[in-house]
Amino acid sequence: MQIHRDISQLPSFRNAVITIGTFDGVHLGHHQIIDSLKQEAATAGGESVIITFHPHPRKVVSSVITGVRLINTLAERIELLDKTGIDHLVIVPFTDYFANQTAEEYIRDFLVEKFRPHTIIIGYDHRFGKERAGDYKMMEEKAAVYNYKLKEISEHILDAIKVSSTNIRNAILHSNVEEANHLLGYTFFFEGEVFHGDKIGRELGYPTANLKSTDEEKIVMGDGIYAVHADVEGIRYKGMMSIGFRPTVNGRTRVTEVNLFDFNKDIYGKTIRVHVQKYLRSEVKFNGLEELKEQLHKDKEESLKYL
Repeated sequence: MQIHRDISQLPSFRNAVITIGTFDGVHLGHHQIIDSLKQEAATAGGESVIITFHPHPRKVVSSVITGVRLINTLAERIELLDKTGIDHLVIVPFTDYFANQTAEEYIRDFLVEKFRPHTIIIGYDHRFGKERAGDYKMMEEKAAVYNYKLKEISEHILDAIKVSSTNIRNAILHSNVEEANHLLGYTFFFEGEVFHGDKIGRELGYPTANLKSTDEEKIVMGDGIYAVHADVEGIRYKGMMSIGFRPTVNGRTRVTEVNLFDFNKDIYGKTIRVHVQKYLRSEVKFNGLEELKEQLHKDKEESLKYL
């Protein structure tokens, strides 16, 4: 897959078959569109092209800039789309200038001039241009003018994708990781940088890597204890993770910490990737550290049994 970030330097695509979207999650629903894209490109003897935007358009056009929580960071989306076997990914910088193109300019100056599309695959509810004035009907009217084919993504597929994306986010926020993983088609993961904590886990015999998210827009699992795998410097380890306020030690801030099994290395300042496999239990306030230690032993046993 070739990645393009400068739309003024795009190559001359051969019979480009294009689709446009955020593709947050790159989940099983999205794969139906991607499979159709690849099939159309093969039929046309052309190249498959996904157009996506960064930052998220909602951050630019919405007056409310908070609350954008994405299943994937841009880097993760690139990684996941690369595995689908498409030919090109074009990452369009979504700016005020881009958002304020008229719908006509979006079709003529962006889609047609930059991509010379053989086929455009979009949903019936696709809106574009300033104040979202452009729609599928306009795209259809311009097909004969600009000599491209238009293929509609069916309503039931689009609805299924929207429902899946919403359900995935809700499942992640409510600690239902198994449901999220089922809808994603892969294990939900995130990356965090290891920083110094208060070393309480070490005192209990369960040292933890305290993690700081590497992307503020990345959605975070709901509070609780989880069985996880973690990738550290190219090696995958089994472990368990806690997200929450650590009530037993009167914690005041929400923290994410991972205990890696059979691991004893200094990884402060390193970035690790955590794959969240199973929800074990909710946070509980125990009557002292000894009781907490006993529970951690049970959590480890359950994690190992599952992993």
